[in-house]
Amino acid sequence: MDNINNRGVHNTMAEKLYFIKINPVAAKINLYNKLCREEEQVLEFLEEDKKTSLELIRKKVQEDVEGLSGEELLGIVSWFNAKHASDPEEMKTQLFVHGIDLFYEITSSPHTEHFRQVLSDYEKHAQIRISHRTDSENFNRFLVYGIFFTGLVNREKTEEDYLFDTLKSEHAKIYSLAENEYYGKNPEQAVSGDLYDYFKNLFDGTRFYKGSVIKLHSDK
Repeated sequence: MDNINNRGVHNTMAEKLYFIKINPVAAKINLYNKLCREEEQVLEFLEEDKKTSLELIRKKVQEDVEGLSGEELLGIVSWFNAKHASDPEEMKTQLFVHGIDLFYEITSSPHTEHFRQVLSDYEKHAQIRISHRTDSENFNRFLVYGIFFTGLVNREKTEEDYLFDTLKSEHAKIYSLAENEYYGKNPEQAVSGDLYDYFKNLFDGTRFYKGSVIKLHSDK
């Protein structure tokens, strides 16, 4: 089983998905001050026109940190990752202290691809767009779809799973979407068997959370 967890960030050159919650108060104080103190260090992780990019990032952190683009936030995560390359736990702790809660990640390229395919199918059937930043309610509906679809692929995992049965009774319409997608393709060849656990873990981490969930895709 490929490594996926909600603890450390790995530095292998592979596609990754990061899932983040933001603490605006901590970011406004701690992250802003760090961006000012360590300007030269962070610049190398920003896109072109680095000085202008940094000024814009600092302005957003002060006024509306959730307004950071995916590229801007990924640059910050990459900066922290490089600073604490030998200690992923410390990196995650420091991100948290500075208002960025990297609460989950997928670090396997095949699993990242499969996750994104399930997301694409959901967006098509539900006629909704899940952007890099979305509210927890919309994100959780997608996760419920993911649990249903991957559960249909891996029926042995759902046989004694109260969560699957409970969600099925509460979200009949979403289950119908997943069922239609399942019977319309040959998912056993396209979706990793571990994806069911990933969707469940993500759901457990966000089901009672009220706020935005940020999804970052990195191919570095």
